[in-house]
Amino acid sequence: MESARWRRLLVASATTALVVTLSACGAGATATPSSVALTFYYPVAVPGPITQLIDGYISKFEQQNPGITVKPVLSGGYPDTLTKIETTIKGGGTPPDVAVMLSTDLYSLVDSNAIQPLDSQIAAAGGDTYLSDFYPAFLANSRYQGHIWSLPFQRSTPVLFYNKDMFTAAGLDPSTGPANYQEMVSDAQKLTKPDGSTYGIEISSDGIPYWLFQSFVIGGGSNVVGSAPNQVNFDTPQAIQALQDFADLSAKYHVMPSGILQWANMPNDFVAGKAAMIWHSSGSLANILKQAKFNVGVSYTVGENGYGAPTGGGNLYMLKGIPASHQAAAWKFIQFMSSTDTQADWSINTGYIAARQSSYQTAAMKAYIAKTPQAAVAPAGLQYAKAELAAHDNAQIQKFLGDAVQAVLTGKSTPSAALATAQQQATQLLSTFKN
Repeated sequence: MESARWRRLLVASATTALVVTLSACGAGATATPSSVALTFYYPVAVPGPITQLIDGYISKFEQQNPGITVKPVLSGGYPDTLTKIETTIKGGGTPPDVAVMLSTDLYSLVDSNAIQPLDSQIAAAGGDTYLSDFYPAFLANSRYQGHIWSLPFQRSTPVLFYNKDMFTAAGLDPSTGPANYQEMVSDAQKLTKPDGSTYGIEISSDGIPYWLFQSFVIGGGSNVVGSAPNQVNFDTPQAIQALQDFADLSAKYHVMPSGILQWANMPNDFVAGKAAMIWHSSGSLANILKQAKFNVGVSYTVGENGYGAPTGGGNLYMLKGIPASHQAAAWKFIQFMSSTDTQADWSINTGYIAARQSSYQTAAMKAYIAKTPQAAVAPAGLQYAKAELAAHDNAQIQKFLGDAVQAVLTGKSTPSAALATAQQQATQLLSTFKN
């Protein structure tokens, strides 16, 4: 009797083990097996607790998806991230599963066969209905050749930060920033101190000089972006005037330091009172508000005709060449990082513009904007934003324009000559691409 009972227990145990084994196999047969370990590359382009935030999001994602782990890799700046990934691919290595890279890297990434489209995943998530929640201005950089290649993540525009206390002391209206280039010059003249301790305006010209220069061009009613990724418009009359305006801030009006101004120094100079106004990424908002000991105003970058700015920042890409078993897990991670709640939290803690419109309807975001109205300025300014410079071999194309900007700001060339050279260089390079 005891022997029969023991045999029944053995059969039951074996059956249970078989069920568990089959269940595990069934789970493994899905696209997100328990063994999936993703690698995620991300750059840091603005000051603040970026790594801590990323680590927190990954911890939350892993709790919600116990079969997936994510290894975050701080990959330097945007150029460093692109270089590391392209080098890995050219060397025959396995790239990260997901990476944040510039939205404008799209054409170069497609040309190098480095990324895969997200069409099937997006279709399964709801297609156009799913995409409709993302701001169109940000999603524009995701489309090419009839495919969607990425989703917006840390997106921004340049904005004008200004010291409201200095505005009041100078007899300026602290409730609003300048509405066009002429007003900005006039305000900056009133804010500049003769002893050089405070300049009216500082605008970076290193690192990504083409980006802030685009604000002058777009605010003047034009843009440097061509109608196709093998075209650019660098030497138009509007662009020449815009570069002259940029240079005149220091050379003619003396309201900005001369030479090349460092991107990383702008927020520090602003909070230290060395600059009454700066142009910088909207992604610097949280850090500036945390450090400033004065009332901070946020407005828009300007050109001759009024407000204008390029979009900017990075998107989430799924890399080509990753194991097939990782793709569904990578898509889950991309969805999580671009979700309504994550984007709201990311915007609150950094100043980047939440990529999804629904993020601004969350209770957390509404409470934050009620307390910090400066956070509502950048998303409202998307109505004045145009496409950031993007083309084939984009890093080199951006360098051509950036070199022209720096040549003029350092007095080595005139705007017309510098931009003519940049246009010639870009046209020659882009002539090797069909569209």
